[in-house]
Amino acid sequence: MADTKHQTALRWRSHVWIFLFGLLALSFFYSPGWLALCAGLALFLFGMQCLEEGLRLLTGGKLERVLAKSTASPFKSLLFGIISTALVQSSSLVSLLTIAFISTGLITLAAGIAIVFGANLGTTSGIWLLALAGQKVSLSPIALPFLVFGVLGNFTGQRGQAVGRVAMGIAFLFLGIDQMRDGFSTLAGNFDPLQYQVSGIAGQLLYAAIGILITVLLQSSHATLMLILTALGGGHLAIEQGFALAIGSNVGTTITAIIGAVGGARAGQRLALAHVLFNVSSGVLALALLAPISAVVYWLADDIGYRGNLLIELAIFHSLFNAMGVALFWPLRDRLAAFLERRLPDQLEPAVLITDLAHQEVQPTRARYLDESALASADTAVRAVLHELQHMGRLSLEVICHALFLPVDQLNLRHPDPALLNAKPRLQETEAGQLYQLHIKGVYSDLLTFMSRLDIELDQPQRAFWLGCQRAAMELVDAVKDAKHLQKNLGFYLRGDDAMIRQEYVELRRHIISMLQEIREISQLDVPREAWSERVQLFDEAAAKYDGDFRDRVFAEVRSARLSGDQASSLMNDLGYAGRIIQSLRNVLLLSRSPDSQFVGALREILAEDKQLIFFD
Repeated sequence: MADTKHQTALRWRSHVWIFLFGLLALSFFYSPGWLALCAGLALFLFGMQCLEEGLRLLTGGKLERVLAKSTASPFKSLLFGIISTALVQSSSLVSLLTIAFISTGLITLAAGIAIVFGANLGTTSGIWLLALAGQKVSLSPIALPFLVFGVLGNFTGQRGQAVGRVAMGIAFLFLGIDQMRDGFSTLAGNFDPLQYQVSGIAGQLLYAAIGILITVLLQSSHATLMLILTALGGGHLAIEQGFALAIGSNVGTTITAIIGAVGGARAGQRLALAHVLFNVSSGVLALALLAPISAVVYWLADDIGYRGNLLIELAIFHSLFNAMGVALFWPLRDRLAAFLERRLPDQLEPAVLITDLAHQEVQPTRARYLDESALASADTAVRAVLHELQHMGRLSLEVICHALFLPVDQLNLRHPDPALLNAKPRLQETEAGQLYQLHIKGVYSDLLTFMSRLDIELDQPQRAFWLGCQRAAMELVDAVKDAKHLQKNLGFYLRGDDAMIRQEYVELRRHIISMLQEIREISQLDVPREAWSERVQLFDEAAAKYDGDFRDRVFAEVRSARLSGDQASSLMNDLGYAGRIIQSLRNVLLLSRSPDSQFVGALREILAEDKQLIFFD
């Protein structure tokens, strides 16, 4: 039923989009000026996309690594937001990276808020460049060489392709600006927009609302500001209207932030709300003080010799009211972070993950930590995968406990409870196969999908770590599947009355749960690698000794006729399942302490600071 509703909603959405596209195509037929304006917007937005993509490829993981090192103080965080946004000309990219780093705990919310403040200031750099370039000079001749070299760059190596994308982005930006100017000129040829001015507060609110609407539709405040500059440069807009539109463009970015944060991680929701509070408060304040701010703008423009240059005056205004917002919120950033953390607290993992075993109403478990924003960089993606492997590790251990017909809390004990080990399982005990389908398969699927979607070049240590994570997830799945096969005979003989075979299965169950407890204890050791390796070696020796002793004992009992051949066959098969369960979890343990990757070591240190343990926390 849910799938049918979802498919119906998708069909309706498709029909709506087809209708809107058809309407837009029809409008092009009736208005060549409107077509030219929309084509210019399309070129401009595509240029921004190319520029952002090229700069990301060009910087590789440098931008996020600089981010991790540049948040030691609030001022450094602010400076990073300004410089990075000015460089990549995309506050959305900087915000996405910031959300990813907050989500994975690499930076604090207060530092992220400071970066958002800086990103708002950094967006003013683009409007200054465009304003200084002016609208009287055609940029198409400059764009053409960039376009040629950009296309040629795509036929070279990976770095050449990144440079080519940047060059193509610049070319399309310039071509889009010229095309928009031509479109505005054609549209304004038949009527004068200035005659439709609305004066007073109503006019300011109207144009601010138009700025919000345009930014929401275009999903880019840069594109909105470009439209404003083009209209101002062509004499189709008054400067006061441009000021109100610029305020609306800033507020409009918060709508896209809210849409992007809905259903996302808590970190993204907090930062989006901080962005909303900052931009809306700055916008309201700027509208309330529009007259005095405008007077300051005119005074500054006159002082630098640009009085009457509407483009420069708009750039001054945009910078001034953003700086005013930062000045207003800067002393409140820590209180704002604390308020948001109280209002939007983290959703903590429960002590026991699998509690409801009545499968009729249970929703399948999905990944908890693989947030979309974590794909913004290799570092955040790796950290998200680590957290999800911890989650999957806990689920796997709980499923194995249920396969052994033992409560999950037995994992936290140093020695298993003898009474529980000797207890007969209830007939309605849950099958491990059902638990695998409900709680492991979905998480494993989400994990593999997430890892396949990372479209960032990894260095050698990162690739080794990525492969290790895939192996670790596979080992956890194998351990659960072996526990599923073991459960059938284990339940049958533990419920039986034959004292000898039942006692052997009680002993096998005790051995498995003891080994699981030992694995968890080893995973939590904070000792030098040599001491840790010695502990693992002792573990291996104990497991091998138990395996040999168990086999000898079973053969002796068969010779003395206390066990039948069929019973011995079942015990030997299930000893194999038990050994594979222990071996799989032991392999995961070794992968978590792999000495081959300095990258893994660095991440372990970070996780240790957060009091979290890899795979078995």
